[in-house]
Amino acid sequence: MLGKSIALNFIFAALLVAYGGEARVARESFVGTRGTRFVVNGRPLYFNGFNSYWLMVMASDPLTKEKVTDTFAQASEYGMNLARTWAFSDGGDRPLQKSPGLYNEDMFKGLDFVVSEAKEHGIYLILSLVNNWEGYGGKKQYVQWARDQGQNLNNEDDFFTSPIVKGYYKNYVKAVLTRVNSITGVTYKDEPTIFAWELMNEPRCQSDISGKSIQDWVAEMSTYVKSIDANHLLEVGLEGFYGESVPGKKQNNPGGNEVGTDFISNNRIPQIDFTTIHIYPDQWIPGSNDEIQAEFVDKWIQTHIDDSKSIGKPFMVTEFGKSLKLSGYNVGARDKYFGKIFDRVYSCARTGGPCGGALFWQVMALGMENWSDGYEVVFEQSPSTVGVISQQSRRISSLN
Repeated sequence: MLGKSIALNFIFAALLVAYGGEARVARESFVGTRGTRFVVNGRPLYFNGFNSYWLMVMASDPLTKEKVTDTFAQASEYGMNLARTWAFSDGGDRPLQKSPGLYNEDMFKGLDFVVSEAKEHGIYLILSLVNNWEGYGGKKQYVQWARDQGQNLNNEDDFFTSPIVKGYYKNYVKAVLTRVNSITGVTYKDEPTIFAWELMNEPRCQSDISGKSIQDWVAEMSTYVKSIDANHLLEVGLEGFYGESVPGKKQNNPGGNEVGTDFISNNRIPQIDFTTIHIYPDQWIPGSNDEIQAEFVDKWIQTHIDDSKSIGKPFMVTEFGKSLKLSGYNVGARDKYFGKIFDRVYSCARTGGPCGGALFWQVMALGMENWSDGYEVVFEQSPSTVGVISQQSRRISSLN
C-alpha cells in the first residue's frame, strides 16, 4: 500500500506541475458568489487582473499567437489571475461573425486558443459578447445587418429593442456558449476557466435616457444566457452611470450625464451576479485638473462600493487606466494613479467590503505599436508599473 501511495502521490505531483499547480486544480470548480463575495470551493476569491481586448485576433494568426502565450505567462508571473477580453468581432476585415449566424472557424479557433492558454497559466477570463462602440462591429453592425434585410430601423440604439436584432444577438450568444473548444474539447459553458460572461462592453442608449430600453434588454438577455449556461457568473458591462431608479444618484455621474443605463436597477436584475464600473476621469471630465479627477475617482469608487453592498452583490472595477497621450503624462503619475485605485480596492476587500478586484486597461505585447490607444502597459517597457501591479497581486493573493 505504501509503495502504491507514493506512486500515486508522485503522479499527482507531476500532474500539478504539468497543468499549472494549484491554479489548474482550482479550475475544476466554477466561481460563484456568496453575498458580496466571490467564492470558489467554498472559499473567498479575490482578483488582480488586466484587460487585453486583442487576444482573440492575435491568437487567430499563427504569426502572432505567441503574443497571447507570452502575455498570459507574464501576467501569471506578476501574480495576476483574471483577464477581460473580447469574445466578438462582428463583420469587418477579420470577423468572428461574418454575418448573422455565419462564423469564421479560424477566428473561433483563436478564441479557443485564448481559453486554452488562460487555463494553462491559471488565469480566469471575463468574455465580453458584443461592443456598444463601433470597434469590432458592435451594435451598429447588428443594426446594419437588420437594415440589409429590409428592417426600417432609426439608429443603432434599436439594437436594444428590435426583435430581429435581438434574435441575431441571442443566436450569437448561443453559438459562443455552446462552442466546443477545438483544443481542450470542453464546451465553453462547461469551462471553469471562464469566470464570467459580459453582456456588452459599456452599453449606452442615448436615445432613451429613461433607462427602459437597456433595463428590458438586460432582463431579457440575462435570462437567455442563464437558460443556456447556469454555471457561469454574468455581468452587464456597465461603466457605473446612474439613472432614473434613484434620481438623487444622478448627481454622481460625471458632468451630470445620463447614458441610458442605471447602475442600481440594472444590477438588481436577479440573473446579474456582480456589479462593475469603469473609471476614466480624463475622458469624462475634459479640462479638469488632477485634483478634481482624483476627487472624482475617490467618490466614484466609494459610491459604487456602498451601492453594491446595498444591492448585495460583489463589485469589481473592470476598467481603469491613464493615457500617455495626455499633456503632463509620465510613468510616475500612472504608477501613482494605479496605486491609488489598488489601495482602495484592497482596503475594501480586506475589511470585508464587496470589492472583488480590479482590472487595468490594458496590457499590450511588444511589437503592437500600431494598436496603441495611449493606455497600454507593455510589461518589458514598464518595470515600475509592473512593480505596482505585482505588489497588488501579492496583497490580493493574501486574502485568498
